[in-house]
Amino acid sequence: MTATTSPGNRAPEGTVKERSKGRALGAFKGRGGGRVPVTVRFAAGPVGFALRLRVLLTCVVLLALAFAALIASLAMGDYELPWSDVVTGLFNAGPEDAELVVHELRLPRALVAIMVGFALGLAGAVFQAVTRNPLAGPDIVGITAGAGAGAVVAILAGGVGTGVSATYGPVPLGALVGAVTTGLIVYFLAFRQGTITGYGFVLVGIAANGMLVAFTRWALARVDIDAATRATAWLTGSLENRDYTQVRWMALGLLLLVPPLVALVRPYRMLQFGDDIATGLGVPTRAARTALLLVGTCLAALATACAGPVVFVALAAPQIARGLAGTAEIPLFAAGFAGAVVVGGADLLARTAFPETVPVGIVTGLIGAPYLLWFLGRANKVGRGG
Repeated sequence: MTATTSPGNRAPEGTVKERSKGRALGAFKGRGGGRVPVTVRFAAGPVGFALRLRVLLTCVVLLALAFAALIASLAMGDYELPWSDVVTGLFNAGPEDAELVVHELRLPRALVAIMVGFALGLAGAVFQAVTRNPLAGPDIVGITAGAGAGAVVAILAGGVGTGVSATYGPVPLGALVGAVTTGLIVYFLAFRQGTITGYGFVLVGIAANGMLVAFTRWALARVDIDAATRATAWLTGSLENRDYTQVRWMALGLLLLVPPLVALVRPYRMLQFGDDIATGLGVPTRAARTALLLVGTCLAALATACAGPVVFVALAAPQIARGLAGTAEIPLFAAGFAGAVVVGGADLLARTAFPETVPVGIVTGLIGAPYLLWFLGRANKVGRGG
């Protein structure tokens, strides 16, 4: 049975979907001044995709910088290693002391730093894209604070001992429960008239963040000094004493969360240009937004569980990636790679640039706070306050 449209009921030539496509294509020209960007196309049989050349180059450069930060982290520290010993030590073909330093002391921490930064960059890109607000990072809207509160409850309940990671399991679970609960509350409180606005989402999130920080401080004030010390050290955002337990947690989490994010790339891109355009192009906006925010929340919870609250990375990495790629939208995986570079580089500075090793969260805070002030000032000048 074939459906037909009578002349009296036929839609005009410029249908909503066609007009939406036109507006979307105009928006996708971004900062190129109307020029068509160079595109690289990949195809394997009936399946294929296209990627802008500049975005591809940005990803390659950021990946190279992340790898350089990883190798530098293996070579530099209190016990300096020659680059040749680092390479041979990675393949268990170097001196015994080099293999010990590389595999047991530095490699787990460096891998966790790179993966935590990657997860935070992806989470920040998702939140900023879905809400269309560059300030809607998980550490601003309370997601990181929720994960931190849940993980602190797990720590105070005996979820992790002093320097021993054999009982590490309850901490990611507590962080996940805290982050998802906070995300759901913020989402439903900010939901108005079938959608959410970036401004309302940020305001509700800031309020939730304040309440969760107050709860965490109250919880720390009611426990013994040893438990409070462990939790406080974790709350600074530290990669100290990280081992392969955290590496496995991060790797497993990314393996579970990245594929759904890849499947949601199209609605991720469309939602950045508004609900009207996304709906006109056939995107179920409410379901797509909910799914993206859930994945982003889980990514932020995963990173927070493994490293504590590493602030400002999720806020800055998407904007760094967009600036390098020169696009109007936030390139998703470039933002993840930018986060990996930021956390990997910050951890290297935390270990080598100070008389004593400091938590990586302090370094990212020292870098991120001036960045936030600069960004707010720039947004006010151009009239983009969110």
